[in-house]
Amino acid sequence: MAEPKEEEVKPRIRIKIRAYDHKIIDNSARQIVDTVLRNGDQVIGPVPLPTEMKKYTVNKSTFVHKDSRDQYELRIHKRLIDIVNPNSKTIDALTNLNLPAGVDIEIKM
Repeated sequence: MAEPKEEEVKPRIRIKIRAYDHKIIDNSARQIVDTVLRNGDQVIGPVPLPTEMKKYTVNKSTFVHKDSRDQYELRIHKRLIDIVNPNSKTIDALTNLNLPAGVDIEIKM
């Protein structure tokens, strides 16, 4: 009977990006991927995650016309980028990266 092989666990950095504007998030993801590739590391992504949509319904009038309402929608776009076997040079480059305002970044090691 063959024994199961232990899979080699590679260190990886997982970056989650969130923004309200899809153009800004795509430019930020491209900038991160270019930085990682320039330092010679392997990158997986950017993987588009489902867009989170929050809907708000507001009455137009205070109490008279109850059926008259406005609806607003807030969309949060998300991307996921994995960096396999990062070196210290890549980590330094990512910490010094200047991304536009309105982009939320979450980095997990």
